[in-house]
Amino acid sequence: MSGRSRYFFVVLACLLSAVSAAALEVGQSAPDFDLAGKNGRVKLSDYKGKTVYVDFWASWCGPCKQSFPWMNEMHAKYAAQGFVVLGINVDAKQSDAVNFLQTTPAKFDVAFDSKGVSPRSYEIKGMPSSVLIGADGKVLAVHSGFKDEERAALEGIIQSALKKQ
Repeated sequence: MSGRSRYFFVVLACLLSAVSAAALEVGQSAPDFDLAGKNGRVKLSDYKGKTVYVDFWASWCGPCKQSFPWMNEMHAKYAAQGFVVLGINVDAKQSDAVNFLQTTPAKFDVAFDSKGVSPRSYEIKGMPSSVLIGADGKVLAVHSGFKDEERAALEGIIQSALKKQ
C-alpha cells in the first residue's frame, strides 16, 4: 500500500470513529424518506443507482453554513458520475430554513422535515450529520460535524464510492 493510500485509510478511520456508536452502521440499508422539498417531493428511492450524500442540517448550525459551499462544489463536480447531494432541513419552522437558503444557497435538492422523522430513522445525534449511500442503497459512511480540514478526506470517500458504482 502506498503512503498516500495508507494516509487516506487512516484519515477515513479517524473520521468514521467520530461517529456515535448508535448511528446507522456501514453496510445497513439506508431508510427511505419521502419529504416535501423546495422543488417538489424528495424521496431517497428516486435516486437508486446513484451515490447519494444525505446531509442533515439546521438554520442555527454554524458548521452547516460552512458545509454548503463544499456540498455545492461536490454536487457540481461529480453529478455527471451519478453523485447526488440531498439536504434535509430539520428546523421546526420551514421559514427559518428558507431564510438560511436565501443567504446560503443550495445548488442541490433540499427537503424539509420539521417533525424530525428522517433524522430519527437515521439515528442522527447532531448537526450537521451526513450519510453517504451507495448505488445499491447501502450506507457507505456516516459523518458528524464539518471542518475545513476534513474536506479532502470526505471528497476521497466520495471518489472511492463512485469507483464502486
